Amino acid sequence: MNSNLATQQDVRGICLQNLHEYLLVIHPSANIDRQIKEEKESFSAQYNVSIARKTLPHITVANFLAREDMEDTIIRYLHRICSMQKSFNVALNNYSGFPPHTVYARVQDCQPFKQLAASLKVIDQYVRSNGLPAAHFITHPHLTVARRLEKNVYEKAMFAYSQKTFHADFEVDELVLLKRQNQFEKCRQVSVLKLL
Repeated sequence: MNSNLATQQDVRGICLQNLHEYLLVIHPSANIDRQIKEEKESFSAQYNVSIARKTLPHITVANFLAREDMEDTIIRYLHRICSMQKSFNVALNNYSGFPPHTVYARVQDCQPFKQLAASLKVIDQYVRSNGLPAAHFITHPHLTVARRLEKNVYEKAMFAYSQKTFHADFEVDELVLLKRQNQFEKCRQVSVLKLL
């Protein structure tokens, strides 16, 4: 998506001007954040891939497109939803990958994310009622170590990471709403949403 093109449209004919991509994410605890950043640095050095160190550790819960004038309503919906959602534990267990481009730390139990996605359906209904594409809820939550890898780098890395062990867990007590104008822009924080 390139916001510089005044009349750019996606394949569905939706004008992408003045749209932002919103991401609802979970940040790991400080200790796990540090461990993952170290792993990303190590990955960057070992495989000569700078993108690994550029992204901050997070687990994406949902992403969707919306106009900026919809933001206040979305935030109100999210605060209401999160205030009724209990905090939950996330356990990370070893590494896996999305062939042929992403290496990640696995989230062991996806059930809390499925429950969260179900409660967020109102966001999907709201963006679709405004003529925008459906919200995307992550069904395979993970914490990315490196993405957008060349196939040969991915294969080397997966061979090494399939033999590594990693275990960590943390309590999720808030979600963070981020936004950006296109996939190459750095995300900006919009709101922090506390769970029950």
